[in-house]
Amino acid sequence: MFSKAKDNKATGHKPIPQPQQVKGSKVKSAPSIISGDMTVHGTLTATGDIQVDGKVEGDIQSSSLTIGEKATVHGDITCEDVAIRGRVIGSVRANRVQLSSTSHVEGDILHQALAVETGAFFEGNCRHSDNPMNEALPSGRAKGGIKSLVGDDSAKMADAPRPSRGNGGGRAPVEAQSALQRLTGGRKSAD
Repeated sequence: MFSKAKDNKATGHKPIPQPQQVKGSKVKSAPSIISGDMTVHGTLTATGDIQVDGKVEGDIQSSSLTIGEKATVHGDITCEDVAIRGRVIGSVRANRVQLSSTSHVEGDILHQALAVETGAFFEGNCRHSDNPMNEALPSGRAKGGIKSLVGDDSAKMADAPRPSRGNGGGRAPVEAQSALQRLTGGRKSAD
């Protein structure tokens, strides 16, 4: 009387097949979204996808990460795939990294594949790796944040006297000084 087989035959409807998950496979789910009006302080960890349209002050670890055009991330990123359209200050370690024309990245990138669109801003070191997820950051660099950009001696460098170059200031910007320091290994030039 209440048999499924009789009911299905009587109504002409076939039973709805249930999705079967194969052991070890991942079911695709909706991404976790940090909306434009949200600021998150702390580490974000997800096994799936994360989309950041707001601000994150901390590290991010996930399978896939999309950083929107108006988004800002201050921290280190470790993901399989990263699409950056906004601002990142910190290191990026991923198998595949895409920097769009609206991206602004300040920090090191360790990657297996890197795509950079015309107009993207990137300041830091980038290096290919067969296994970027498990490899250490480049030596001599601080882990993430602005210190990885300007180094620990930036205050000393900013106060050091510089010969005038005709611009009236006599000092180069801190970014240029730290870039020079990285190139020369901190050695002073013979004037």
